[in-house]
Amino acid sequence: MKKCLLPPQELHLLENLESVDPFSKLGYHHVTVNRQTSGVIRVFNPQFKKVEILWDDGGSLSGLAECEYGSGTGLFECLFPDRLEFFPYRIRATYHSGQVTEYEDPYSILPVLSDYDVFLYGKGTHYQIWKKLGANQIQHQGHQGVHFAVWAPNARGVAVIGDFNGWNGRSHMMRKLSFSGIWETFIPGLSHGQAYKFLIHTLGGAKVEKMDPYAKEAELRPRTAAIITDPAPYTWNDQAWNGIRPQVQRDNKPISIYEAHLGSWQKNPGRESGFLTYDELADRLIPYVTGMGYTHLELMPVQEHPLDESWGYQVIGYYAPTKRFGTPAQFKSFVDKCHQAGLGVILDWVPAHFPSDLHGLDFFDGTSLYAHEDPRKGSHPQWGTRIFNYSRHEVSNFLIANAIYWMEEFHIDGLRVDAVASMLYLDYARENGAWIPNPDGSNTNHEAVEFLKHLNSVVAQHFPHTLMIAEESSAFPGVTHPLDHGGLGFHYKWNLGWMNDFLTYLSKDPLFRRYHQGLLTFEMSYAFSERFCLVLSHDEVVHGKGSLPNKMPGDDWQKFANVRTAFAYLFAHPGKKLHFMGLEIGQWLEWNPGVSLDWPLLQVERHKGLQMLVRDLNTIYKQEPALYELDSSYAGFQWVDFHDQDNNIVAFLRKGEPREGGGPQEVILCLFNFSPIPRHNYRLGAPLDGFYVEVFNSDSQVYGGGNLGNMGGKRTEPVPMHNLPYSLELTAPPLAACFFKFQSDPPPPPPLRG
Repeated sequence: MKKCLLPPQELHLLENLESVDPFSKLGYHHVTVNRQTSGVIRVFNPQFKKVEILWDDGGSLSGLAECEYGSGTGLFECLFPDRLEFFPYRIRATYHSGQVTEYEDPYSILPVLSDYDVFLYGKGTHYQIWKKLGANQIQHQGHQGVHFAVWAPNARGVAVIGDFNGWNGRSHMMRKLSFSGIWETFIPGLSHGQAYKFLIHTLGGAKVEKMDPYAKEAELRPRTAAIITDPAPYTWNDQAWNGIRPQVQRDNKPISIYEAHLGSWQKNPGRESGFLTYDELADRLIPYVTGMGYTHLELMPVQEHPLDESWGYQVIGYYAPTKRFGTPAQFKSFVDKCHQAGLGVILDWVPAHFPSDLHGLDFFDGTSLYAHEDPRKGSHPQWGTRIFNYSRHEVSNFLIANAIYWMEEFHIDGLRVDAVASMLYLDYARENGAWIPNPDGSNTNHEAVEFLKHLNSVVAQHFPHTLMIAEESSAFPGVTHPLDHGGLGFHYKWNLGWMNDFLTYLSKDPLFRRYHQGLLTFEMSYAFSERFCLVLSHDEVVHGKGSLPNKMPGDDWQKFANVRTAFAYLFAHPGKKLHFMGLEIGQWLEWNPGVSLDWPLLQVERHKGLQMLVRDLNTIYKQEPALYELDSSYAGFQWVDFHDQDNNIVAFLRKGEPREGGGPQEVILCLFNFSPIPRHNYRLGAPLDGFYVEVFNSDSQVYGGGNLGNMGGKRTEPVPMHNLPYSLELTAPPLAACFFKFQSDPPPPPPLRG
């Protein structure tokens, strides 16, 4: 054997995956031997027994040259004294097993990433970074192949391993690009569908296998590799939806959201996993949601996550739709079909924290790369997760580009940003001494505030008609205020205060509700300080909190009457609407993400009646501008009476926008009786003289009620009441809600049947 020309220390770096630039040693290079310059090709792979170089000479492969084995390590060198310019070549390698393979040498390929890509990423402003980092099938230097790139600035060395190289960490070592911390390589001939990971030699000396943070597809759990995604473009058919989205996703339009967990909405008992596919969900879920009258479908995290039992909020694959239900293309088809049905799609999105699974982001290169090193800022004591370090440009770029990714690649119509309150406060869920205050002693996480402002500004610039909704449970000011007015720039904020107060009130025995009337009225003191979305969310029907019917006092009839009234209050109250799946059928059991909703309940009259009520409320909500046009303004709401706590009754007006030409304003009078006692001849003030049509009554027999009502409506009388010039004498059914729409004249009687 000839003496190895590569210095031993360089060979040692290759053997131990410690070379920051294996490309400077492997592939084609110039060397000086006996004062003569020669070309040399080096191949390093301990799995190879023999290596040959094949080059194109006159249009045919010829001139096989056997490389010399170097030091018994898997290093092969071949000198070409007469070839001092780079020439195209291929490698033919024989494994120790006798198997032969031919391939283009990846170490002969120049870098793919440009200096500008690296510059933008370092600034945190490369908003399409998923097209540069991760695995992307491209053409480069005349070769079709896959470009791999990953940010791991503190790694000693990085390699791509996969089923295409036997998971061998010496086959495709990556180069580090200057001081960017990005490692990359291009592998010619590689195609989509193959599994891969990054093998990282950490700062501490360990070699760990990590899933690609920018993986666009992942293996089905419990396997943890990424999958090279098919680059074929998806042909969208949602042009009509895109044309109307700017008009329907506005503050003065109705928004009613169905919150769904795809893994448990409905099961397929004939399949081992029990999961419906994205295609099956499109066939079943979309017609159900549109048939029920919702405007939007909100999906609990579909980004890849480790456990079926989880709700999806501990995300591993931020760029990968979960494999549980199908491929990325199938998820695109699901969204496309939602849009074709006129249904907007909102994703739950989790930029607040990430799990500590070994194959994920945690200690990615041996350091707390994506999180703060200090656990007082970098670890979440309540959830056992890690908190993103928003001050690192590359971390904020990872998250902001991810938001853009779902909107650009999957046509998502909005993001419900999870756990915003935990982001905004340094002491969230922490005991005294377990957090680091600001220099002035305050507890606001200024890094997170700036991140959220940056996020919402970028989304507004690139996708101005998408919705950004904050799950934010504190009184942090200006969450939905415009950025140029010092706000965070969200469109809506979940009104968790209203939800907690309202459900607490409903849980009281009607005999004692008189002492808790303030739980109904307090929210109006801040109702228009932000743009709110009223929610009855999944958090309220798990962990021993009880199902919605089981929160209510009384016998089964009273429980369901309370639930019907609760839904009516949700739809009448100012704010956009959201409720969790299963609430509309009155499921008795708490939500269990491992089993299907209890759909057989719909064979029972009271459950079917509740479902019909929610459907009709959605219809009325969308038909009546008074219920949505002025959701965020005092001009759209007026108390009629909130003092009658002895009768457990409240009443208010909802108003629409002033009409062009001075026509009468849309007005709906909403009456709620939270007592099981019917109130007859109950007088309420009215602002306008005329007939008030009873457009909704939750006590209707079709919903399971007692059918007590107002015979289609009532005409006002010139009796002032509640500081209003007119009044109505009404019947308030027990544990029920009635809506009355103002009309200047009564509706005509129904035609006589002959």
